Parts: sequence; C-alpha cells; structure tokens
Amino acid sequence: MNLLSTPLARLDRLARPLTGRPSPLHGAHVVITGASSGIGEATAYAAAAAGAHVLLVARRADELEHVAARVREQGGRATTYPCDLTDGPAVDALAARLLDEHGHVDQLVNNAGRSIRRSLALSGGRFHDVERTMAINFLAPVRLTMGLLPSMRERGSGHVVNIVTWGVQLKAPKFSAYIASKTALDAWSRVAGRETWADGVTFTSMRFGLVETAMTAPTEAYAGRGASPEQAAARVVRAMEERPVLVSTLAGNVGEVLNLVAPRLTDVLFARADRAFADSAAARTADPAPAAAAAPKIHRVPDEPVAT
Repeated sequence: MNLLSTPLARLDRLARPLTGRPSPLHGAHVVITGASSGIGEATAYAAAAAGAHVLLVARRADELEHVAARVREQGGRATTYPCDLTDGPAVDALAARLLDEHGHVDQLVNNAGRSIRRSLALSGGRFHDVERTMAINFLAPVRLTMGLLPSMRERGSGHVVNIVTWGVQLKAPKFSAYIASKTALDAWSRVAGRETWADGVTFTSMRFGLVETAMTAPTEAYAGRGASPEQAAARVVRAMEERPVLVSTLAGNVGEVLNLVAPRLTDVLFARADRAFADSAAARTADPAPAAAAAPKIHRVPDEPVAT
C-alpha cells in the first residue's frame, strides 16, 4: 500500500472504459453481511456485476438464496451462508468456514445492522434497545472482522468496508443507541486500519445519509426520502475499488464542523428539531423485551442498516 493508492485507483476507474481493464473486484472473494435485502442485496448484485464472487451472509436463509439465484441468473457467482450474527460462536464458525472453503477473503462489507429511532423519554425500561443494537451494529462486525484479519494480514492484502452513518458526525436526537453503536464501529475501524496499514489491509467507514430500506418505513417523516439501495450500493462498490478511509456526505461534514466550532448552537438547533419531529407510531408502540438469557436466541435482528 502507498499514500497514493486511492487517487491512483480513482484514475484507473475513470480510464477503465478506454483501457478495457476489469474492475479490481473481478475474481475477488467479497463477503457481504445483511445481504438478503436493502443495501446488502443491492451491493451483492453490483459487486457480482463487477466480477466478484459474492459470499452472502444473513439470518434469513430463504431470502438469501433468492438473492444468490438472481446473481447467478445475471451471470455472476454467489454462495450463501445463513448465520445469526448476534451468535458469537456462529460468527467464529462462519469466519473459519469462509477461509476453509475459499482460501481467503479479499473484501468484507459489514452491512448487517439495525436502527432504533426512539427518544429517551420513551426508552425507560428498554435497555434491551441498547443491548440488541450494540450486538448487531458493533460486536458482530468486529468479531467477524477479527476472524478474517489474520488471513488478510498474512496474505498482505484485504479491505473492510463498514457501513456506518452520518449520525456519527451529526449526533441527531432520538438515535442514541443507534448512533452510539455505529460510532463505536467507526472508531474501532479507524484504529484497526492504522494497525494493519503496513500489512496491506485497509478499512473504509461509509457514513451514509438516509437510504430508503425496510428499516426506514416505520418512520413517517422519512417517506419518499433518501437514496435508493442501488445508489448506496454503487458507492459501496466504488469504495471497495478505491479504498478511501472515509466516505461522507457534505451535510455530515458541515454538521461535524459546526459541532466542533459551535457546539452549544448545534445543541439548540437539534433541540428544536427534536421537538419538531415527534417519535413515530412504531416507536410509541411497545414491543416485547428479548427472551431470558437462557434462551438459545436472544432476539431477531433486521438484515440491513438504515443510514440515518
């Protein structure tokens, strides 16, 4: 790796129509979590179209096989790996199986996750919101990444894309559990990338804005807003090819600067926005807490993130 690797990759992408060179993903083994719907599903199609062998991970086996079948119909290569990523030993077994069956992994897209938009006023007695969000948004991707990193470092090549959110910059109200979990992943990725740079392994944090998926649907204020999963997937594929440290939005970057130079002003502005945009009907409807710890499955988790 060198300091110019990302600019050179961007030039290569621009020149590809003239040179006829294939995408850097051609022939690569690309693991995509949360691949049964939303951003993950769209990324599977886009990466396969670029020539990658996509290794699809999600909890829902039937939906996952449907995605794989469509990839194959379009001439791509796909293998499915049903897995509950909140089950730690299952994640360890998944990493071992991926390496055993394919020898190595070139790219890992940590996309699986869940979002909770609920104010603190409605969160009393709901600490499980924090626990389940951290389980899938932070602990799961870190565990899977750590399972694959030794192989990547030994080979001297590898890349990890972590789907986070512009919320790590904006600190928007009503997303305390979600933004905290994604901020943890964002920070962990930055540290890990500095430790593995000399070994040829890089990390990208994708701080998406709003993306229309099944997870945004319960929030009435988001109806008809945001990028499509296909637009988000195109940016993920570009990040896999170019390996930037960060992919951010202009609004997120502006918000981050304002939080640094005028923190109290941004507190006032977000406090007003918090009052103006109420909790959704879904947030006001109580759902049952997870089963007791003795149960084999603690909770069920959606397979794709909403970037809010």
